[in-house]
Amino acid sequence: MHCLQKFLLFHLLTCFTGNALGSEIIKGKKTNDKSMLYMASIQNNKGHICGGFLVSEDFVVTAAHCDDFNPTSVVLGAHNLKKVDNRTMRYGVKKCKHPSFVNISSGNDIMLLKLSKKARPSKKVPIKPIQLPSHQIHLKEKKKCLVAGWGFTKTKGKVVDELQVVDVPIINLEKCQKQWHNALPANVICAGGYGTNKGFCQGDSGGPLVCNGKLAVGVVSFNNNFNCDYPDVPNVYTEISKHLPWMKKIIKKKNC
Repeated sequence: MHCLQKFLLFHLLTCFTGNALGSEIIKGKKTNDKSMLYMASIQNNKGHICGGFLVSEDFVVTAAHCDDFNPTSVVLGAHNLKKVDNRTMRYGVKKCKHPSFVNISSGNDIMLLKLSKKARPSKKVPIKPIQLPSHQIHLKEKKKCLVAGWGFTKTKGKVVDELQVVDVPIINLEKCQKQWHNALPANVICAGGYGTNKGFCQGDSGGPLVCNGKLAVGVVSFNNNFNCDYPDVPNVYTEISKHLPWMKKIIKKKNC
């Protein structure tokens, strides 16, 4: 039995690693250009690699595992990535990865990106930070929240140019742990991918799980071994409220 448990754990951790590039949106729709003004595209010299979200004029939040793809810049204020003005929408970044992050399976999959200049809204580039929870919150099972991104719209698909959004139900954590054979890290939220045909896919990592229309409660972390053919096992997000002290310290001193 011990050997079987070790095999299952190894298999699941392999699945975690396989999903490191994040995820697009499954069964979603294009967002309105005037909505979700906090969304960020995390990019390297080849283009979009992960999602993210603006939380202050100095910082964007994304997933720590996105560092594996060498992010070099953030694009803000562009729902269509074909319409990026590099002079006004692109920001260089300094990476502030959670100090306890090792890999996806160990948890703490969260990173702050310090912007090279302050992100301030204008008529040409409408941007607005999203609110973070002020304390730990309890999300009721089946509560509908939103996830958005530029990731794949199907398994083995491609990233898309226009931002997509979909509503996903919160999944009870005990039920989620059971579906993941009790191999989930601590401090996560489960939503979508299980009991519904909606969820995220490769390319959406780092994007926010948004509840009550205005509150970022989670960060897209991983799904099951590149599989976005839902229903499957639940999608997993890093829980923001459990990392607030670390985040607030960095945001306050504007450095990591």
